This record gives sequence, C-alpha cells and structure tokens, in this order.
Amino acid sequence: MDALYTAAATATHGRDGRAVSSDGTLDLALSAPVELGGSGRGTNPEQLFAAGYAACFGSALALVGRQAKVDVGDAAVTAEVGIGKHGEGFALAVTLRVELPEGVDEATGRELVERAHQVCPYSNATRGNIPVDLVVE
Repeated sequence: MDALYTAAATATHGRDGRAVSSDGTLDLALSAPVELGGSGRGTNPEQLFAAGYAACFGSALALVGRQAKVDVGDAAVTAEVGIGKHGEGFALAVTLRVELPEGVDEATGRELVERAHQVCPYSNATRGNIPVDLVVE
C-alpha cells in the first residue's frame, strides 16, 4: 500500500498519560475509565478508537451513498467499542449504529451500510480480528 496520508501520535505513560499528535492538533490527557479502575478524568484509547471508527465509517457511507446517488448526508454513526478479558490479555468488540436520514428505505440503507463496511479502512483493519456488529436504525 502506498500511503496517501500518515498520522502520527505519541502517548506517554499509557492509559494515565497524554497523547499528542505530531502536528499538535490533538493533545489529550489520558486516563483509564472508572470501570477499569481509573479516574475517568481523561479520554481513553477505546473512546479515541470509537471516534475514529465512527468518523471514518461515516465518510465511507457518504462515498457509497454518492456512488449510488442516495443522499445520506444527515446520517449519524455511533461506534461502541467494548473491551474485555480474552485469555491472558484483553480484546475489543465493536457495534456500529448507523442512523440513516428519513427517506432512505430499510433495504437501501442496509445495502449502503454493508458496502461502507467493505470500503472503510477501519472495517478492513478489524475484519477477522474483532467482532463488528452493524446496526441500521
């Protein structure tokens, strides 16, 4: 793959530190969520992954919508990223909830969401590695 763009960010002190992008536009305090024994006062990797996946999937949906000549401009994508024990370590699971605009029928919406799932780089990266459930609302 020839990268069209490369993002870089550095995190220090793991879940209880800071994450900063190479260009400085992202600069966040990190903390583990309360559910994992942290303070919950900063963001956490699962929230960052959820935000990135939701945004990327929304762009993929817009692309396939344009290709199909279906207006999905007002669609909203919510990514729910769960973390849990998996053997000696941890694993992730994702649910993508896609709220389509009025006027997009259920069958067309489902088809567009499935196509977006084939196009989205996050979906391609996670496919076969973690479960991703698609929910069309």
